[in-house]
Amino acid sequence: MIRNEHGQPVGEDVAGWTTRPPAAPTLLEGRTVRLEALAERHADDLWTALVEESPDALWTYLPYGPFAERTAFDAHVARLEADSALAPLAVVVEGRAAGVSAYLREDRAHGCVEVGHVALGARLQRTTAATEATYLMMRHVLDERDGLGYRRFEWKCDALNAPSRHAAERFGFTFEGVFRQDKVVKGRSRDTAWFSVVDHEWPRLRAAYENWLAASNFDEGGAQRRSLRDLREATS
Repeated sequence: MIRNEHGQPVGEDVAGWTTRPPAAPTLLEGRTVRLEALAERHADDLWTALVEESPDALWTYLPYGPFAERTAFDAHVARLEADSALAPLAVVVEGRAAGVSAYLREDRAHGCVEVGHVALGARLQRTTAATEATYLMMRHVLDERDGLGYRRFEWKCDALNAPSRHAAERFGFTFEGVFRQDKVVKGRSRDTAWFSVVDHEWPRLRAAYENWLAASNFDEGGAQRRSLRDLREATS
């Protein structure tokens, strides 16, 4: 335990720390997916993926949607794109936008940023591309070599959103607790579950992700040979 000159316990020194660059929308390319700045040109593909090809249940835990009319959906995409507090990204698979994700609550002084506004079309969910999209966003903010060198990457969701909580744990985020009655969303009380990955955990997670994403980890039918959870445990 580190103690100061008064004998009080204090945190570890963060040698050479400086304010981080902004987590601005940027092009992130992987083997199965590309993330690029959300723009009006993605609206057609997103309407198809998120509305026409997906159930209304997609929007239950988000603060907006579902969308019955195209004009309302286009206005929603435009609001995300124009919001200066967000860095929204289109999740593009085989040349078509199939989902949205965003950086938000960016705290450059302390090196913390959150992933949110995640809406993945039904055909994108539970795919290699969906996992790789999270990996690319995480690498971009946490990695010292290929990223911005942030200290903390957050994931928050409605505490009742079991699929989101399961995804966070599968992706290697650590559960930190629940903020009770944190928000009122669509007229309902929401408790918020908090998860995070911090910088010293990233090298191990990066190795697990890269081993999982390798083409050799999938058979001829596209089924994984080893799970991401198994690979994370193997590198712990």
